[in-house]
Amino acid sequence: MRTPARRWLAGLTMALAMHTPAAAAPAKAPKTEIVAFDVSPFPWDGTPPGQDKPFFDVVQDGRRGHTSPRGGIYWEDATYSDRRVLLYIPRGFNPALPGLMIVYFHGNMATIDKVVRFQQQVPRQVAESGLNAVLVAPQFAVNALDSSAGRFYEPGVFRRFLEEAGRRLARLHGEGRARLAIESLPAVIVAYSGGYAPAVWAAHVGGAGDRLRGIILLDALYAEMDKFAAWIERREARFFLSAYSRSAREENLALQRMLAERRIDYATWLPGRLAPGSVTFYATADEVLHGEFVTKAWVDDPLKVVLAKIPGYPRTAPAKRRK
Repeated sequence: MRTPARRWLAGLTMALAMHTPAAAAPAKAPKTEIVAFDVSPFPWDGTPPGQDKPFFDVVQDGRRGHTSPRGGIYWEDATYSDRRVLLYIPRGFNPALPGLMIVYFHGNMATIDKVVRFQQQVPRQVAESGLNAVLVAPQFAVNALDSSAGRFYEPGVFRRFLEEAGRRLARLHGEGRARLAIESLPAVIVAYSGGYAPAVWAAHVGGAGDRLRGIILLDALYAEMDKFAAWIERREARFFLSAYSRSAREENLALQRMLAERRIDYATWLPGRLAPGSVTFYATADEVLHGEFVTKAWVDDPLKVVLAKIPGYPRTAPAKRRK
């Protein structure tokens, strides 16, 4: 019987075999697009899991609103109607090599253009990581103190989101020979702060299966520890990393206790590589600020540093040995 690591290696070998014949060349220039999706977290009209009232629980002058525990009432038209998703293909992305789709879930009080793209510099950090990866960042609640997952609460929706993202990235890339490779890219979820909620529901009921290769939390564990523990328990060759400041210390320690009770091993230091099946928790110094965690934590550009630790997906092919 194959171990999880051997299954991962077999999958990577198969990916190499599938991608190598493609004649598509590396991207000569970066490509960015913000486009409305058909399958997006919002708009959404349903009842959040575990609650006994619909998401839109307020109606005033014909407008529907949602009562956020921390932010008060937010209106559907202003906060929960943005279908847009940020797509990014870095210069040098090579569809002829194994690659990844980095799916970034922003935190509260954010937009994908002003905060994700420019303030947090997520596209740049993906590009500078050296990972052969593209970026997908959906918009959740707009500029709101709200971590709601929207349609990602529903079974199978995250899988459909990945499928649409693959098609749209292939069109953005523009080279027909790269279409199948891009459309089938495996995914890694990266969540910051309030992005934990859509991350855990995407993993819990999203239906992505083995296509989801890992979860990275950047100061993003504030609830749902039981669901994260369940995903980790059945992870097989998929990796999990949670780097955190004192803001999320209690929740991270609670998850570690859950894993210890289930006899699941984990590390509390940053490894040189995020090996398949690994589970890592990394506590940063007390002076690290939650609001700056994506750009300045234990190092500058921590997202770039963490992505560079994912093995098996370099943006350049290994040099051939001389005979």
